[in-house]
Amino acid sequence: MPFSRTTALEYLRRAHEQNRIAHAYLITGPLGSGKQSLAADLASLVNGTPAKDVFSAKAREIFVARPESKSRRIVIAQIRDLEHALQMRASNGRRKVAIIPDADRLQTEAANAFLKTLEEPPKDSLLLLLSALPEALPETILSRCIAIPLAPDGQVQNKDEEEKLAKILQQASRQKSWTIQFAYRLAQEFQHLLRAAREEVKLETDEALKKEEARYKDATDGAWLEEREEYYKALTESLYLQRRAGMVETLFGWWTDVLRASKGVAQRDLPHAREETAALAARFSTAEILRRIRCLEGLRDHLGRNIHEALAIEVAFLTIFTG
Repeated sequence: MPFSRTTALEYLRRAHEQNRIAHAYLITGPLGSGKQSLAADLASLVNGTPAKDVFSAKAREIFVARPESKSRRIVIAQIRDLEHALQMRASNGRRKVAIIPDADRLQTEAANAFLKTLEEPPKDSLLLLLSALPEALPETILSRCIAIPLAPDGQVQNKDEEEKLAKILQQASRQKSWTIQFAYRLAQEFQHLLRAAREEVKLETDEALKKEEARYKDATDGAWLEEREEYYKALTESLYLQRRAGMVETLFGWWTDVLRASKGVAQRDLPHAREETAALAARFSTAEILRRIRCLEGLRDHLGRNIHEALAIEVAFLTIFTG
């Protein structure tokens, strides 16, 4: 179940703030998905080194093992050096970070040696494995890392609730009278789309957890299961917030198009709704359109500060869709 690098980083940042960063992550995804960038951002988060310097000689207490032998494999000597470095004491509250790009290129002996580090990670250490081919890694390593799959180009496909919201807005534009009852009904429809998105995300993460349980039930202990359950719980929330943010941005795109139409600007975020946004541009003054956009900015701010979701949405919609 791949997701964007932005969503992954937000999840990891939250975990760090709550002191819930795991000891090992496996970041996967195709070329261009942002695996190395995410690893650099996470290493910077826990170590303090600027992300741009993580893979450079400037990095302190960050150790990288890449395929360097003639066979383009990561050999056991590299893993031994990495293990030795991780045993050194961290300074100034930093975490020591080991990064293995192209982890699927670990030689068998190197993989077996690294497994011991995964089983007994050194104090204040973080282990990051990156791979476009995780299937080539031993099951024993896979089962001891929290997987973070990234989508191609760091993006996820737009969800159908955003398309459904656009259709609802198109229908709303044809309503002659925007009463309080009408605005409240739109808020209810918006929240219905949000609930459907949350349920879909929950089903996906529940299924992913079940697959892991079936795959690793004989190779791991109860502590691992609790860790994975917490991971998927946090992931569910992160993915839902991403979907919700996409819907709020659809609202922004809609009213921005209305403003553009009122100014005679040809560009549109929602070109298929050009006729409807133009109709609203003729209906409302520029000041009225801007007032609605400011209200949307307030909604985005409230949701970002964890103000009660349903209440924030209803208050905003009563302002945006009346008059």
